[in-house]
Amino acid sequence: MKKSFIYILTAFLLCTTIISAQQTPAPKQVQDICIIGATAHIGNGQVINNSIIVLKDGKIELVANATTSKIDMSNMEVINADGQHVYPGFIVPNSTLGLGEIDSVRATQDNDEVGSMNPHIRSLIAYNTESKVVESMRPNGVLIGQITPQGGRIAGTSSIVQFDAWNWEDAALKTDDGVHINWPNPYTKGKWWLGEPSTLKPNKDYITQIEELTDYLEQGKAYLKGEKQTKHLPFEALQGIIMGSKKLYIHVDNAKGITDAVEFTKKNNIKDMVIVGGYEAYKVTGILKQNNIPVILKRVHSRPTSDDQDYDLPYKMAKTLVDNGILVALQVNGGQMERMNSRNLPFYAGTCAAYGLDKEEALKLITSNTAKILGIDDICGTLETGKDATLFISEGDALDMRTNKLSKAFIQGRDISLETHQTELYERYSEKYKNQ
Repeated sequence: MKKSFIYILTAFLLCTTIISAQQTPAPKQVQDICIIGATAHIGNGQVINNSIIVLKDGKIELVANATTSKIDMSNMEVINADGQHVYPGFIVPNSTLGLGEIDSVRATQDNDEVGSMNPHIRSLIAYNTESKVVESMRPNGVLIGQITPQGGRIAGTSSIVQFDAWNWEDAALKTDDGVHINWPNPYTKGKWWLGEPSTLKPNKDYITQIEELTDYLEQGKAYLKGEKQTKHLPFEALQGIIMGSKKLYIHVDNAKGITDAVEFTKKNNIKDMVIVGGYEAYKVTGILKQNNIPVILKRVHSRPTSDDQDYDLPYKMAKTLVDNGILVALQVNGGQMERMNSRNLPFYAGTCAAYGLDKEEALKLITSNTAKILGIDDICGTLETGKDATLFISEGDALDMRTNKLSKAFIQGRDISLETHQTELYERYSEKYKNQ
């Protein structure tokens, strides 16, 4: 009886594993591929209406106008994309994709760590390439992500991955690209359960909290300069931002916090800083432009946070910052179901286009701009010779949810599957009901 139970349990676990597993990663590109006839959206603002794109050994070898460029395609796999559109793979920054699966099941959550100062916590080694949520990004063209830890004052260190891999080592595009700080809020709300008014009031601990950050950095600098008798992993992890080889991502929304964060980085001689969230960045564009600081904007599809703001402020925020010369990217973090909603990243860019931003400028918010901010623009973000062949073909406008229907997608030249557990369920129930 006991042995039978073990057999049944083993079979059940095996079936569960098979059902829940992600699509098998695609094999390495072995034959040159030529995509011809599509409208190519380069990702830097340029468009080629009748394009020819050649992929060789996982890289883009040629992007040209098919009307004026002739090549020998006899030994290539030719994809006729006439009437379709080609885009660079979309990039989602500040994401917890692969760090959590089911919001209501704590055992599947691995996006934050205990403690307050955790610069040494590396999100990459917790990244789950078998995530069903991750694979559901690909049918919308989201092929790359910055996997970011959360929680605490210093949340940890992020890394950038591509979404077709056997394990986190295979997935990594850029390892430990930057450290993330959750900036203290200058304001607090009254505790309603104690009968206090819910209006904003100054945070009496704000200065102390900034001083704690400053002291921590100073301790890290002293450790890195001195003789290291014992290894201190958190201080070791600060070396990149102190020496300028890694970025410092400061998560802050309000104008005062943004201003203070900029002054904090200048005071501590941190050369490469990015504002993440930046809801009130439009109020301090002068400071951001003067210090050449980019912004990864908060989720576009959200409501204004106060009664005196324009109803469409989140929708037109990107245009306001771009018009003021700020380098802007879009994120999805900052609301419910963040991981699942990451697949809607292109449609957030589409909303920015609907509210005044040029369509190709809106595309840059999730391609070349993001690549520049994350420091991976040498390998992705645009359709240019020498970059990774990470791109996709859509039947229509990829920023419009009605027309973004992918026919092909490639990651580093690999022809990846666009099947997911969602598409499988769609096919299953379409078959069930098609004759009823």
